Amino acid sequence: MSDILAAHIRRFVGFTTEEAAMLNNYASTLVVKKKSLLLQEGQVCRHNYFVEKGCLRMFFTDEKGAEQTNQFAIENWWMTDYGSYTNGSPSQFYIQAVEHSSILAFSKSTERELFTALPVLDQYFRRILEKSFGATQWRIRYIFSQSKEERYWHFCSLYPDFIQRIPQYMLASYLGLTPEYVSEIRKKKS
Repeated sequence: MSDILAAHIRRFVGFTTEEAAMLNNYASTLVVKKKSLLLQEGQVCRHNYFVEKGCLRMFFTDEKGAEQTNQFAIENWWMTDYGSYTNGSPSQFYIQAVEHSSILAFSKSTERELFTALPVLDQYFRRILEKSFGATQWRIRYIFSQSKEERYWHFCSLYPDFIQRIPQYMLASYLGLTPEYVSEIRKKKS
C-alpha cells in the first residue's frame, strides 16, 4: 500500500508513522481495469473502497433499463453501498471503474479490527462521513432548486478537471440530464 491513504487520514486527524505502518496490514490493493464491476446489483457489498488512483462510479438501472449514476469517487474518496455493506442486504447498485484504477479494499471484518487496533480511525471516518453527508444534502438541494443548466455549470465550477475524466453520458446521468442536453449546454457556451 502506498502512503496516499495515510496522508489523507492526516488531513483530518493525527496519524503517526507507526499507525500508518499498522494500516498496511489491513488493506487489500486492487488494480481494476476500466469498466470492471466491483459490485453488481443483488450482491452483498462486502468492501469499502478507497481510490488511490482512478475513478469509480455507483449507479443503478431504472425501470426503463437506463443507468442512473448517483455517485463518483476519484482519488482520496471512498465508495461503498453503505446500506448493503452495513446490513448485509443485497445491493441495489453497481460499482464500476470509470478509469483504470488502483484502490484499497477493506472488508467489514477487517474494518472492525482496524477500528479496534487504531481507534483514531473511528474519528477519521466520522469526519469523512459527515463531510460526505453534507455534500449529499447540498446535491439534493441543487437538484430541487437549480435549473438543469445551472446544475451543470455549478458542477463544472466545483470539479473542472473531473469534467474531462468522465464520459458525457455518465455526467448527464449524475446530474439528471440527457447527454443531448449536456451537448446543447456546451454548444451554447461556445
